[in-house]
Amino acid sequence: METKNIMIVGVGGQGSLLASKLLGHLLMEQGYDVKVSEVHGMSQRGGSVVTYVRYGDRVNSPVIDKGEADFIVSFELLEAARWLSYLKPNGQIVTSTQQIDPMPVITGAAKYPENLVEKMKATGAKVDALDCLALANQAGSSKAVNLVLMGRLSHYFGVDEAHWMSAIEAVVPAKFLELNKKAFELGKNA
Repeated sequence: METKNIMIVGVGGQGSLLASKLLGHLLMEQGYDVKVSEVHGMSQRGGSVVTYVRYGDRVNSPVIDKGEADFIVSFELLEAARWLSYLKPNGQIVTSTQQIDPMPVITGAAKYPENLVEKMKATGAKVDALDCLALANQAGSSKAVNLVLMGRLSHYFGVDEAHWMSAIEAVVPAKFLELNKKAFELGKNA
């Protein structure tokens, strides 16, 4: 199998590392060679965070270059737009519609860009945008956006839901398990 590439992008503290761990576990259980690489920006201060997940028969490097991502999974709308150049032609973006103001917007030096979903679609990108924060809150916690996104991403994989649930059970602490399973279901069925 040709190597597939997934970029998970967001802002520090949103749960992108758990999402990449979940994906890595799921894909390894499916028999793929998997490489996960975490690239931190100023994650502790709300800066951009990027994680690469690559899988296939044999993966030599964990890094994804521009134009190579089959999927971009984004926790925040501007981050999806920021990393758009990494998407392959016919690649898929799965993004939360949440907007978190970056520092230039907070200080008044810039405005948060408008109509980002439409602008990304205008480039030819396939964009699946969903209010993941509202669904996470419905599940019981705003911190469950990551599992809502994984539920949405599951539409694009030929992996049975039982395998997703097994991966969730393997990586999510027991006390948060039911909440996270509910978040996954809400994202999947949205």
